[in-house]
Amino acid sequence: MNAPAAVPGLPQPGRTVVIGVVNVTPDSFSDGGDWLDPEAAIAHGRDLIGQGADIVEVGGESTRPGAVRPSVAEELRRVLPVVRALGETGCVSIDTMRAEVVAAAVDAGARLVNDVSGGRADPAMLPLVAEAGLPYICMHWRGHSQDMQSRAVYADVVAEVVAELTEQIGEAERAGIATERLILDPGFGFAKTGEHNWELLQRLDELDRLGRPLLMGVSRKTFLGTLLADPTGRPRPARDRDDATTALTFELARHGVWGVRVHAVGPSRDAIAVAERLGRR
Repeated sequence: MNAPAAVPGLPQPGRTVVIGVVNVTPDSFSDGGDWLDPEAAIAHGRDLIGQGADIVEVGGESTRPGAVRPSVAEELRRVLPVVRALGETGCVSIDTMRAEVVAAAVDAGARLVNDVSGGRADPAMLPLVAEAGLPYICMHWRGHSQDMQSRAVYADVVAEVVAELTEQIGEAERAGIATERLILDPGFGFAKTGEHNWELLQRLDELDRLGRPLLMGVSRKTFLGTLLADPTGRPRPARDRDDATTALTFELARHGVWGVRVHAVGPSRDAIAVAERLGRR
């Protein structure tokens, strides 16, 4: 078991990094509305840091299938006080597809940009990130939430995700983003069916060939709810999928992925500790 690659400007714990999710939204798929109040979001972020999050990620736009985008002003109103407060305590990532939000969040203390569109939703994003010199999470993306599931059509999902991410890497590098600051996310659930997600997980070696650190965002996703459906076929509710998420975190840490993005930090840190212990020679 090899230690994950380090990314300049970010925590380097010598193990899989844990990013704790702080959704400042009314409509995220698993915790929408829970942390919409800035003070509640700040308290939640501090709790995640206390549980062992290496990075806390603040997002003000839900990207669940069918979600409607907030205005730029509303997204800024949601995230900026939270980024500012959490930046005084730990390392903060801003989860946004808008360059204007990145610029304001960086001024407020954000040290990492997670753009689920991989630079394709806002043409100003890649040049801005390059100028700021920040680490950048580039996700495989085929379109916005309203219609992305209609684009979940692949002859070979892994080969096509690799090919499309390769194109996105080229776009980021041509914009001036340093290769060593690029982190890749295959985009579980984004223009993917449940079977596509499982195929990606079963063929991680092929994603490794992209040559960049990998972030895995599988926490509480629908494909886990489907796997854990009750005898009537009703999917397991999102909040009750953390045990399955922890099991996947263990496998991903054993594989040596750079990071996992999770809602429940403590169990994931425990799973990574077990994977690290088993991986020692």
